[in-house]
Amino acid sequence: MQTLDTTIINTALPAIAHNLNEKPLAMQPVVVAYALTMAILTPASGWLADKFGTRRVFFTAILVFVIGSLCCACAHTLGQLTAARVLQGVGGSMLLPIGRLSLLRGVPGEQYVTALAFTSVAGQAGPILGPTLGGWFVEAASWHWIFLVNVPIGIVGLFAVRRHMPDGRADRVPRFDMIGCGLLSLCMAAFSLAVDAPMQNHRAAWSIGLFALSMAAVLAYIFHARRHREPLFRLGLFREPNFGVGLAGNLVARIGASAMPFLVPLLMQMQLGYTPIRSGLMMLPAALCGTLAKGWIVPLVKRFGYRGFLRVNTLIVGASIMAFALVSPASSPIVALVILAIFGGANSMQFAAMNSATLKDLSREDAGSGNSLFSMVQMLALGLGVSIGGGLVQAFAAHWGSTQGGFEFSFVCVGGITLLSALLFRRIDNAPPARMTTAAPAQ
Repeated sequence: MQTLDTTIINTALPAIAHNLNEKPLAMQPVVVAYALTMAILTPASGWLADKFGTRRVFFTAILVFVIGSLCCACAHTLGQLTAARVLQGVGGSMLLPIGRLSLLRGVPGEQYVTALAFTSVAGQAGPILGPTLGGWFVEAASWHWIFLVNVPIGIVGLFAVRRHMPDGRADRVPRFDMIGCGLLSLCMAAFSLAVDAPMQNHRAAWSIGLFALSMAAVLAYIFHARRHREPLFRLGLFREPNFGVGLAGNLVARIGASAMPFLVPLLMQMQLGYTPIRSGLMMLPAALCGTLAKGWIVPLVKRFGYRGFLRVNTLIVGASIMAFALVSPASSPIVALVILAIFGGANSMQFAAMNSATLKDLSREDAGSGNSLFSMVQMLALGLGVSIGGGLVQAFAAHWGSTQGGFEFSFVCVGGITLLSALLFRRIDNAPPARMTTAAPAQ
């Protein structure tokens, strides 16, 4: 349900914008608000699961997500839709991390990767079906159905959770670190707004102030964590070198990858004249190649190691994003299909490898908090990718007076950002996948 909702909205954004009397590129808040809400609230998910049990919290998360979906379908303005997406984000913030945490705690280490591969099959429904289903709903009915489809899925999920999900909880639950959570939430919100500010009306001074606030919040958290008996995230997590490097690499690498699902459908509908369903179908090669490529990850990492694999694969991902600047009304649709296929396969392997490298050496005691922090970074990168990608299109289009040129230069820029992460992955441990005992799913 969550992966479907992340992808299904992208092909419907132009239709939603038209219905709400907004410009398509002005729909960024609909995506960013959802991602940022999940990033801010994700740290509480582990504590809530320890306190109230995974089954009860997961049930509540699905219920809130479904209610938020109904509110999205009832929205009549961009502001209402953004607020409803925040409510959706409240529920969504607990779905992925608690599902992953249940596996971390309930499956033996040697079986963990196999269990993740099995459970991630359901998650592939989002990338594969989402764009096409979103386009079909827009043309066959209305955009409201991209949210209403969550209702029957959620109802089935609620019954399944009540009947089958173990109600695991911790024997001893520490007090929740509200101060630490507040400081990290302030850091992420300020950083996200700081990135978005210069894209909107050239508010450079406002952006600098927000960056300074974000850095101050980080320093305040470090000071707080050193003195707090049980901080939200122990600073000792970063003594595991792969974890710190992996987090930074994930954040940078995911910016370009997160911008693509937002920018590509807009380019196809705004510049190439594609219908919503055709633009959705054009995204299928990326999703299908991503699914097929999953079987190559372990053999490739085993042969070349994490460092060697990530350095080369990151270059392929970044180059494929930049190559989308070649797609224009004059180019053949085959060009877009080939580029998307290469991007989808390489990006799927990229996520799986860098997720595994980041989490694989964490102790069982640190698995919960490390997993929550990792999920925060994932959601933050999603929001940043959309903010940066959409903002660059608007800025370049205004500067050169060409929306097509705006898209072309934006693809080059976000692809270049992804390429920078290859420098970070040079410091990754080169251990073979036999140590992939706490790997994250390829999301």
